[in-house]
Amino acid sequence: MLMIRSNAVPPKHISSKDNAIYKRLRLALRDNTSYRDKQLVWIEGEHLCKAAVEHGLRFKELVLLDTKLATETFNWLDHADQLLTMTAPLMQGLSQLPSSTWLLASIEMHETNRPDPLQSMVVLDQIQDPGNAGSILRCAAAFGFNQIITTPGTVSMWSPKVVRAAMGSHFGLKLFEAVQVADVLAFGLPVLVTDVHQGTFLHERTGPSSLPWPCAWVFGHEGQGISDGWMPNNSQRIRIVQPGGQESLNVAAAAAICLHASAVERIEKF
Repeated sequence: MLMIRSNAVPPKHISSKDNAIYKRLRLALRDNTSYRDKQLVWIEGEHLCKAAVEHGLRFKELVLLDTKLATETFNWLDHADQLLTMTAPLMQGLSQLPSSTWLLASIEMHETNRPDPLQSMVVLDQIQDPGNAGSILRCAAAFGFNQIITTPGTVSMWSPKVVRAAMGSHFGLKLFEAVQVADVLAFGLPVLVTDVHQGTFLHERTGPSSLPWPCAWVFGHEGQGISDGWMPNNSQRIRIVQPGGQESLNVAAAAAICLHASAVERIEKF
């Protein structure tokens, strides 16, 4: 049973779609870019909410299905400034999923400092598909890249579809959006860009020509590839051998292969 601390703010029940709080929540959850102005990000589902808690984050507001109040054993109120409860139809009205979950929460964002030029980073260069973006973030977290940079025109990193695809990886990453190519190049890190037709094969980057660390891996637009600004700037073109003869790989699949190769190289070196 959900235990309420004596010093905690009691849960507030919302029973009507005409409630002013409910109307505010509906607007916030349907605006994918509102976090840039309001500095609040909404997440949906138990997995994402628990991932946020595991990374030490606190919820500004937490919305719970009213029937869960008496049965949920995890004390969500310990991690929220305000707990709201509502019925299943109202939860469905807020949800952006075909089948609504029983848990929604908002997280207050804080400005992140400038990227650390001494640490490796992954650059999403005008990537459009939120599923691809989220998958790349998940791979980056798994393979030890904790800095993510996007160039202008890239899908919003905190859009609901990207957050769901990343499966909680956001909370352990430092994200820097809409950074110009020239500013990334100015960090001075070795830049590795994926290319279907040119460059050295990834599996040949061993010995004296091994992959550098730290480095900046750049993954480009699903159709157009990387922006022109990356070349020529001593960026190293890397391609992946494809003996099966496909024209190209999905960008998220290519990122997984490249970032894993870097992780292996790092382990062997250090």
